[in-house]
Amino acid sequence: MVNKGKIYSYAIGDSLYLNLTNRCPNRCCFCIREFHDGVGAEPLWLEREPSAQEVLDSIDDLSRYKEIVFCGFGEPLSRVDVVVELAKTLRPEGIPVRINTNGLANLIHKRNIVPELAGLVDVISISLNAENVEKYQELCQPVFGEKSYEALLEFARECVKVIPKVIMTVVNKPEVDVPKSAEIAHGIGAEFRVRTFL
Repeated sequence: MVNKGKIYSYAIGDSLYLNLTNRCPNRCCFCIREFHDGVGAEPLWLEREPSAQEVLDSIDDLSRYKEIVFCGFGEPLSRVDVVVELAKTLRPEGIPVRINTNGLANLIHKRNIVPELAGLVDVISISLNAENVEKYQELCQPVFGEKSYEALLEFARECVKVIPKVIMTVVNKPEVDVPKSAEIAHGIGAEFRVRTFL
């Protein structure tokens, strides 16, 4: 049974994470949602999606944090309007803003949303997850089907144009070709990082 709550923001180290939605077009076999209800004791599954003001009200002391990260129990860019509103409010405080995303926002919204992030986001981390379409389908089970992989690559190309730091990541599962994945990321102009499988 899934435990649900009202955790709209939470801390990991000196980073403040914002939890906006449960929605995600992927069902990745390695996603924490498949194994746990949250990162700590409180569930990150949401009873309902919060407004931007409710997220702001959930933040205790912004000065404690070195970065703000849009990353909860769903795809944050499913709610790009709220991400933009919050980034416009929080970034002037001088704290860098990062988004962790699966890179499928343009498929979700049926338009290129990347220009809306320009000037508001310092770092975007995109889950590449595999070195080809077939592997991506197997690992991530996207609702958008085979077009998902090329869509996330194109999303990354758009991000490189307007966001200062773009990182593409994979999970260190044996079936993932890490060197090939790194080659893809670097070819796009992004940095590359390997995430640890929980």
